[in-house]
Amino acid sequence: EVQLVESGGGLVQPGGSLRLSCAASGFTFRSYAMSWFRQAPGKGLERVSSISASGYTIYADTVKGRFTISRDNTKNTLYLQMNSLKPEDTAVYKCAKSGGASTTTDVDSWGQGTQVTVSS
Repeated sequence: EVQLVESGGGLVQPGGSLRLSCAASGFTFRSYAMSWFRQAPGKGLERVSSISASGYTIYADTVKGRFTISRDNTKNTLYLQMNSLKPEDTAVYKCAKSGGASTTTDVDSWGQGTQVTVSS
């Protein structure tokens, strides 16, 4: 079955950086779009960023210029480099697989998430 396992979360100070990783298995990773979502306490899921199978990327306005999504198809791993972190970035970050190669296709699988806390 599809497995998505996030890692790299933790506690960082405002202005700091973290790199999240998502190890994928159970499907042909290179053929599918992938995304990062986040959920802050008391809030719904927010799409942070997505990357198509061909490498096309999209970002939420709230993170544009600070976060970078990337993928290493040789390692079946999705990344989210997060710089200039703000307290409002605090959330559980989840990796997600889309049902096709395009970022416009619906999500069909989710990881369990990794906690990111930005606090001084």
